Parts: sequence; structure tokens; C-alpha cells
Amino acid sequence: MAVIRRRRRRSLRRFFRGLIFIVVSAAVLGFFVYVPFFTLSEIKLDGAKYLTEEDILRVGGIYMGEQLFRLETDVVQSRLSKDLRIEEVSVRRKLPHTLEIKIKERRPLATVSCDYGYLDLDRNGVIIDSYKTLKTMQIPMITGAAVRDLYIGDAVEDEHVKKILDFLQRLDEETLNLLSEIAIVESDYIVMYSATERPVQIRIGKLERLDEKARLTEDFLRDLEMNPHAVEYVDFNYTAPFIKLAE
Repeated sequence: MAVIRRRRRRSLRRFFRGLIFIVVSAAVLGFFVYVPFFTLSEIKLDGAKYLTEEDILRVGGIYMGEQLFRLETDVVQSRLSKDLRIEEVSVRRKLPHTLEIKIKERRPLATVSCDYGYLDLDRNGVIIDSYKTLKTMQIPMITGAAVRDLYIGDAVEDEHVKKILDFLQRLDEETLNLLSEIAIVESDYIVMYSATERPVQIRIGKLERLDEKARLTEDFLRDLEMNPHAVEYVDFNYTAPFIKLAE
């Protein structure tokens, strides 16, 4: 009987120790979850060039002021990863009140107008964003193409647009940001305009010799600011580029 009583006492002690551990753990967890000090008041966004903090909050379903430990980072990450503008994303908490979000954006190469506004296209012609009012964004606008009834996730099938995107992806980011417009003048003739104070016409012509014309475009725009003479247009259709100075 004495042995049985000792066993019962040991079992009760284990039970009460376990109960105390559960109560203390719940209290600690409740403190971190519900204490006002641990509320979300800052978003630290890394890697975003085109997406704004407002975009991230909306897409991720994040609300400033919510309890940091009640915010499910894996759910937020899953929501953000479904956005076509985002190629990679990681989300983690940083005490006491910050959410760190690191993203790698899918680079938009150009904008094109459509029947309800504007569309941003990636290198494959996939629509990664749409909006009604033109943004202030350093990517060129493709004009002269008819794009209708397309939405985010759709791909543009216009052959001229696809060829232009093929050309644009050969340019470095600095050069891409120095272009304001790519105009389809005729079915086989393309003209670009620089995003400088005085726009310069860059005559690409037929979309052939793309690597060569991309290199010439990069060199020309890089040297344009240092050119003491005003340039009216440059023509890359010839074996040697022809530059026409402004009168």
C-alpha cells in the first residue's frame, strides 16, 4: 500500500508540474499575442522598385495595428507569391513591431494602352499589372498596337509587341529607363524616343540585328548627355549609325 501511495503522489506531482507548465506557457503566449506593445506599426520592404508599400499591404492582407504574433507570415507570403508582379518573397517578424518583407520583382519591360486603361508587360508579354490612370514609372510605352480584352495573367499575342519586348529585354535597366516611347509606325518600322528633356528620335526600323541595335542604343543614350550638340534623330538602319543634328 505504501508503494501505491508513493506512486500516486509522484503521479500527482507530475500532473501539477505539467499543469503549471501549461498555465505559465499560456500566460506567456497570451502576453506576446495580446500585449499592445507587440502591434504592427512598421513595414520594412526590401527589393521593391515598382511595388509600393500600399500594394504590399493590400495584396498580403496586412493591416497596420494588428497583433504581430497573430499575423500568420506563411499566409501573407503565400498571398504575395501569387501576385504576378512578384517572382520571389520572404516574410518574417522582427520584434517588437516590424514586419520584414523581402521581394524580387518580376521586371516590367513596357506599358501598353488597352480598352480600359494600361497594362504592364514582362519579357514574355504576360500582363503583370493593370490600371486606369497612367503611372509615373520609368519604363517605355508601346504605341501603335491594338490590345483589347486582356487582363492580368493573359499574354499579349500581337507579333509586333512580342518582337519589341524581345528587343527591350536585351537592353540594360539603365537604358530601358531612358526610353519614353516605342512607336510602331508601320508593320515593319519601329521608332523610339528618349526620356530626356528634349526627346530624341531613335530610328530602329526593322526589328532585325537586335543584339547590334541594342548595343548601339545603349551606347547612344549613354553618350547623349555628354554630347555638346543637340541631336534631332539617330538612324540605326544603316551599317554605320547616322546622326542628324538639330538645326
